[in-house]
Amino acid sequence: MTIRTRFAPSPTGYMHIGGMRTALFNWLWARHNGGQFILRIDDTDQERNIDAALGPILDAFRWLGLDWDEGPEVGGPHGPYFQSQRLPLYHRVCDELIAAGKAYKDFDPPALSQEDRQAAEKEKRPYLNIRRSLELTDLQRADLENAGTPYVVRFLVDRTRKVAIDDHVRGHVEWDCGLIADPVIMRGNGMPLYNFASVVDDCDLKISHIIRAEEHLTNTAVQALLFEALGGAMPEFAHIPFVAAPGTKEKLSKREKNIEKYRKSPQFKKLFDIADDVLPKLGLGNSQTLNPVMVAYYEAVGFLPEAVLNALSRLGWSYDDKTENMSLDFVVKNFTLDRIVKAPAGLDPDKLLSYQEYWISQLSLDEKIDGCLPYLLKAGLLTEQTTNRAELGRIITALGDRLKLFSDLLSYPEYFVEDDQLDYDEAAFDKRIRKPERARELLAKYEAVLDQSGAFDAATLESEFKAWMEQSGISYGDIIHALRLAVSGKTAGPGMFECLELLGRERCLKRIEIAIARADENPTI
Repeated sequence: MTIRTRFAPSPTGYMHIGGMRTALFNWLWARHNGGQFILRIDDTDQERNIDAALGPILDAFRWLGLDWDEGPEVGGPHGPYFQSQRLPLYHRVCDELIAAGKAYKDFDPPALSQEDRQAAEKEKRPYLNIRRSLELTDLQRADLENAGTPYVVRFLVDRTRKVAIDDHVRGHVEWDCGLIADPVIMRGNGMPLYNFASVVDDCDLKISHIIRAEEHLTNTAVQALLFEALGGAMPEFAHIPFVAAPGTKEKLSKREKNIEKYRKSPQFKKLFDIADDVLPKLGLGNSQTLNPVMVAYYEAVGFLPEAVLNALSRLGWSYDDKTENMSLDFVVKNFTLDRIVKAPAGLDPDKLLSYQEYWISQLSLDEKIDGCLPYLLKAGLLTEQTTNRAELGRIITALGDRLKLFSDLLSYPEYFVEDDQLDYDEAAFDKRIRKPERARELLAKYEAVLDQSGAFDAATLESEFKAWMEQSGISYGDIIHALRLAVSGKTAGPGMFECLELLGRERCLKRIEIAIARADENPTI
């Protein structure tokens, strides 16, 4: 059997990180077995559909490097791959089911069906639709149709039987059809409903495995009955655990009220803070525009696809109890459905960041430069004309493991801005330079030392600095904080002498002069 899996998003918004995990598991199973992965767009809900929403979905796949064998922009032998373009097929199959007595037109008005539902709730019994329309004669049915009486098409459930599947994750699951209402498969406006259209497409696309979130398990009973009625081969099912929000057992949601709750969550807050720091510098808004529930967020703030794929692969699946850092090739080779767990899989920002740290550490210096450069250009810290790859490489090397995301370089504008445009940590400047007059005196003295320094490299600078301190009888803490603030505007960063080397002699001297003058302008603040 050729393994054929599919992912069928509705283009009603951005690409959800949980949906991307489901897509990845489908992709992995197809690739592990040398099969095909199909991307199908479930866009029958025209009221909810957003035309521009397909772009972010395809962009997410491209960024992560997940190709599809059939679908939008690729085509294939089972197209079209948009449900809105497959309506004639749904209508034909629906008519065949009616002709075979497996479906029927229900003329009951919605208000009457609602009364039936309320009566069932009042009597505390399962709701089963009353099949009044099945009692109509052919003549009565024709009269209603000729009069334009609205109707829906329902699938006729055999309530005397049971239906069961053997799920790769959930095991044996069985339903009593005597508790299942006849599902509507076609609205009065001719638009198919999800369960029906999905089964028709899965039959037509010859899908062998349906791997999806566990919330769809409730749909499976009706879908299994539809597969039987259509005479299609029953796919194998794997209902995978939902992705839970950090620190909870609740499904990760894209609803605005939940996003606001996540924003305040101790576990999730660090990812929102990254968005609020990075996105404004790039002209992309803030965490109100892009947040960690969206795949696009991770690309925008400088995560590596390898890190995100590593994290998604580990959401509900593991190779063993110790292997964490896994390449996509490794996961493809070892991915099996029996290693998927039942329990909810929590999105862990700390683990996600640890994967990012690992994968960025595997890059060459040239690859890091290539990754960081677009952020510097977009933020206006560099231009094509002012870009010096060798200098940029020295900065990246000096930052070492401080560089966790490609966008982290935006937090070090001191290496790119003009000397008189340097931003200072005002509170620290006041404490370390402006108020202590001795700090300004020492800066002025050390400026002279720097001016006469020999080779302007970190090792020489540190050696000369220590000799000067010993000769002058001062301690490290008397000047080091003021010096860092003067040349970088902040209290932390790469090693002090690496910082001086990166900036160069002239820039260091000029910045010390500017800092002293700035403090002298108003020394009593």
